[in-house]
Amino acid sequence: MKKVVIGMSGGVDSSVAAILLKQQGYEVIGLFMRNWDTSINGDYLGNPDLENSICPQEQDYNDALAVCQKLSIPLHRIDFVKEYWDYVFTYFLEELEKGRTPNPDIMCNKYIKFDMFAKEAKKLGADFIATGHYARMENGKLLRALDQNKDQTYFLSQVTKEQLENVLFPIGELEKKEVRKIAEEHHLITADKKDSTGICFIGERNFTKFLENYLPNLPGDVVEIDSQEVIGKHIGLMYYTIGQRRGLNIGGSKERMFVVGKDLKKNILYISYGNTEYLLSDSCIVDMVNFISDKRPTSCTAKFRYRQPDNKVELEYLEDGTLLVKYPQKVKAVTPGQACVLYDGEECLGGGIIKEVRKNQQKLWYL
Repeated sequence: MKKVVIGMSGGVDSSVAAILLKQQGYEVIGLFMRNWDTSINGDYLGNPDLENSICPQEQDYNDALAVCQKLSIPLHRIDFVKEYWDYVFTYFLEELEKGRTPNPDIMCNKYIKFDMFAKEAKKLGADFIATGHYARMENGKLLRALDQNKDQTYFLSQVTKEQLENVLFPIGELEKKEVRKIAEEHHLITADKKDSTGICFIGERNFTKFLENYLPNLPGDVVEIDSQEVIGKHIGLMYYTIGQRRGLNIGGSKERMFVVGKDLKKNILYISYGNTEYLLSDSCIVDMVNFISDKRPTSCTAKFRYRQPDNKVELEYLEDGTLLVKYPQKVKAVTPGQACVLYDGEECLGGGIIKEVRKNQQKLWYL
């Protein structure tokens, strides 16, 4: 009997993945990863409303344990707090300081879930590792999930082809409603559990208050890009992303506005009252390029944000190992720090991190 070690997160997806693996005849072992120490790094200390409550990660462990006990599979627990800080959270902070918009979940998959977790699974005698990701593996190819709305291949784009060997994605062929139905049929505690949202280590907490613990606020001017007039103050460039419309609260204005750029040296946040031309680009430079596929196409499709529709792109492979990704039809809000993920139909080819955004062969000065 082949042995599978599955990452149990305490959510419904990994719970159902474990059920399916058992039904397929595998010997299943659960492994819970503790990646964040809320008592040290969170906002629980000194908060009377939270001091006596169980932290979300401990609740997740308790839920994972309850599921494993119900399914009669063992659950191990591993502490990756230091590794997560070194490889994921530090990267997150450094990118924010550069004025970019990072995606830490992508780095968590690359360095923690499909690297350190996999090594720990091998110590437990694993023939395969499994997760509750919505994705599929077929003949060594990473394919989109059947449920296009939940597909998570975007977040797997930095995982290497070698890391994906002997990996199983049991729920990749299911829609989310089917996953919940299976959990309900098995009377699992996670059947109705709310999906986690936002950045994993922040969760439901206030993003601004959380970051204040790690990076100093550097307030500066907000400038309307057409008139170049100062219209208010921002609370720190790290709190804003390109294309953002909600939660700006700038200058008391009720006009429709959105973020179009940042000047890190001058600490200026640029907004526009409606000129979307500033959000449009026609190419970008992508570094940290990782190909999962053996294909090296000159044309394919790409996503520049999670759940964004596919965009037709042309690829130019540059001598320094970066990619020039061209999209003459123009795309809104392509943002430095976000992932550019490449697809050939159902196959996820890989991707990289957006380094520079261009229009008419020129770097956009306000980015």
